[in-house]
Amino acid sequence: MPENLLTDVEFDSFELTPELNQGLADAGFEFCTPIQAKALPRALAGDDVAGQAQTGTGKTAAFLLALFQRLLTRPASPRRRLNDPRAMILAPTRELAIQIAKDAEILGSHTGLKIGLVYGGTDYEKQRQMLQQGVDVLIGTPGRFIDYFKQKIFSLDSVEVVVLDEADRMFDLGFIKDIRYLLRRLPPATARLNMLFSATLSQRVLELAYEHMNDPELIKIKADRITVDKVTQLIYFPANHEKISLLVGLLRKMDATRTMVFINTKRGAEHLESWLKHNGFDARAITGDVPQRKRQSMMRDFKNGKLRILIATDVASRGLHIQDVSHVFNYDLPQDQEDYVHRIGRTARAGASGDAISFGCEDYVVHLPDIEEFIEHRIPVGTITPDLLPELKRPPPRPRRSEHQRRNQRSGKPGGRGRSQSRRR
Repeated sequence: MPENLLTDVEFDSFELTPELNQGLADAGFEFCTPIQAKALPRALAGDDVAGQAQTGTGKTAAFLLALFQRLLTRPASPRRRLNDPRAMILAPTRELAIQIAKDAEILGSHTGLKIGLVYGGTDYEKQRQMLQQGVDVLIGTPGRFIDYFKQKIFSLDSVEVVVLDEADRMFDLGFIKDIRYLLRRLPPATARLNMLFSATLSQRVLELAYEHMNDPELIKIKADRITVDKVTQLIYFPANHEKISLLVGLLRKMDATRTMVFINTKRGAEHLESWLKHNGFDARAITGDVPQRKRQSMMRDFKNGKLRILIATDVASRGLHIQDVSHVFNYDLPQDQEDYVHRIGRTARAGASGDAISFGCEDYVVHLPDIEEFIEHRIPVGTITPDLLPELKRPPPRPRRSEHQRRNQRSGKPGGRGRSQSRRR
């Protein structure tokens, strides 16, 4: 973590258990980020926290340390069964849940606490068996969490700590009913430690906090400026038919070692992937209905540099911690101004620098004024020169599915994706 994003507050000042101090040493953490410096004293004192913080600002370590400290310094309920979790962490996406679990394994490696991870799309029986063998801290996405809970594989009666990460995204993805379903089945708010983190503490997020938490302490970290100020931003205004050619021209001109391209629709992502591949670029599209194993393989290839270009819908705009993303392209401007900051925040991670290039096309340029108002400055405009619009090879048309295949997909029969993949949690 670069020094300009750290405070002078040391983790040693919190009198954490020796097991946690060893985990911090393993992770190389010495000084706190702003969200850690403000949230940890309150949470360690047993006070509920509702924090405004984005990914890349250290919030995961903040809630994990408070969670572990609570479990290590208090005995479990004598009525607790082996497979009843003592803490639960809910995340809106599989990628974020996986990242939290990885961080938990590092920071909690000396605690002896068992970390469990559940999410949709894969490993159903494997995750079920893990739960039956016992878990102390259960991390997951809402759908799979509820699935196992309704089967009575575990109960929530012994939960002592609850964390909701990226609460605003829970609303965006339609999970809020699932969240409330789980929260209403927990012990009383006064009997547990509750922590909520969100990129914005909007009215709907605050209502959730006050409904299910015990008079939470509101902590706001203005992370938007940190992220934006470290990113070199530029916008071009192409016609719709020029967008693919302009993207190819810029990719050829720039030294883009690891690039994320954000696009607003699944169909558009698949279309762009086909054009880039046919014009010599190693590019893959990650969208909401890509099977989980394929998603994980794709992310692994992107993180280790084997895959240079990742095309993503907003399912991947939050919760992904990928080092050394050199360039972010907003192929489509986002319709929500906050998503602009989340997207370009995939580069300039933890204070590094990066480049963000946006296309203000005919369909989405209407959202530019709101974005510029939100980030509090105008985005510099780039000039489209002829060399940035190369002639491209047109990919062959995709084979059309038969009526039989379309019926199978709608009904969930073999040969189609079916309903089971229509809503990944």
